[in-house]
Amino acid sequence: MYKEITARKIETAFAGFILRDRLKAVRVADAHHPLALENGAVLPEIWVAYETYGQLSEQKDNVILVEHALTGDSHPAAHHEHDDIGWWEPLIGPGRPIDTNEFFVICSNVLGGCQGTTGPASPNPATGKPYGMSFPQITIRDMVHVQKRLLEALDIPQVALVIGGSMGGMQALEWAVTYPDCVEGVVAIAAPGYATAQAIAYNKVGREAVMLDPDWQGGDYYGGAGPARGMSVARALGMITYQSDFSMTRKFGRNTRNGNFEVENYLAYQGERLVKRFDANAYLYLLRALDSHDLGSGFPAYAAALGRITARVLVIGVSSDILYPAYQQAELADALRRQGVRAEYQVIESPHGHDGFLIDFPILQPMIYRFIRALRSPRKRERPLVSSLFRAADMAYLGARLITEI
Repeated sequence: MYKEITARKIETAFAGFILRDRLKAVRVADAHHPLALENGAVLPEIWVAYETYGQLSEQKDNVILVEHALTGDSHPAAHHEHDDIGWWEPLIGPGRPIDTNEFFVICSNVLGGCQGTTGPASPNPATGKPYGMSFPQITIRDMVHVQKRLLEALDIPQVALVIGGSMGGMQALEWAVTYPDCVEGVVAIAAPGYATAQAIAYNKVGREAVMLDPDWQGGDYYGGAGPARGMSVARALGMITYQSDFSMTRKFGRNTRNGNFEVENYLAYQGERLVKRFDANAYLYLLRALDSHDLGSGFPAYAAALGRITARVLVIGVSSDILYPAYQQAELADALRRQGVRAEYQVIESPHGHDGFLIDFPILQPMIYRFIRALRSPRKRERPLVSSLFRAADMAYLGARLITEI
């Protein structure tokens, strides 16, 4: 079942697939070992696209799983000086908090995505044509089951840390609940234990924008133009929820250009970019996966699910987040502690809204570094790390690239 191929052999109908030189893919499900999804559907074949950094230790005890957010991919950092910059570049690499001189880092594209892992743009083995909307609905837990199979394919029994922001943080938390014996530490940033009504409402409007575009054609648009207008509107809504009133005012104010407010130009630009690099059907499926996120699903109670966790957990909120407000992370950390989980809570005091986990690297770096050091030297630190409040104004953003597109 575990068959590896190069990126050049990945089959997809999505024209925006990026052929990266370090991207690999492994088949983790086939007709003899299909994957049963949470909703009862079965996927007869699954390929997982992934990238790795660093070297696996002989003891196989230095693995870190990095989980990407909604429109991210398996490329969190550059592999060499001529490579594309990754979406978590300041956090991953030699001498950085996720030190690739020490750790073997794995980042895979999620199930249902559009950058190499099986999703709506992949060929349906039964027809040879793209799944489109016949692809079964998937959940965050389904994504984690697929990643577990990836680790089995790589002969890796355990991970030192699972880390991610937003949808990536949801996956990290799900790892701790679903496979408690496999995970030593978890960092979940700007991610709740379950999706709330407001977040679901935002996603509902985004999906409607895509599906009301005539060019969506019920999801059967591959080979054609696709729902570019609908995706642009959906992305505009998403970008609004990722920021804050303060950040929007500071960046755009009431400035105008070419007859439009600058904020309008910005939203249009972001929409145009997403259409080129993300499949519309994948966007619909992943938004629905976000809505269904609930760590307590399938368990007698939410608390019972949290009580399964044996990993040490760091929960980080962003003070100005309107998509997943910081109080949700604070409540999650409290609920974890009530179940006896070694959980810490920290908050990024940031003006950048939900996007803080992709922008406020000078604040994130020491948080993650200290947590990883504590994991590697548990006997030296018997008490949890003291929660800290950081102000964005205290540190300058390291780098000129403002990442607001993942």
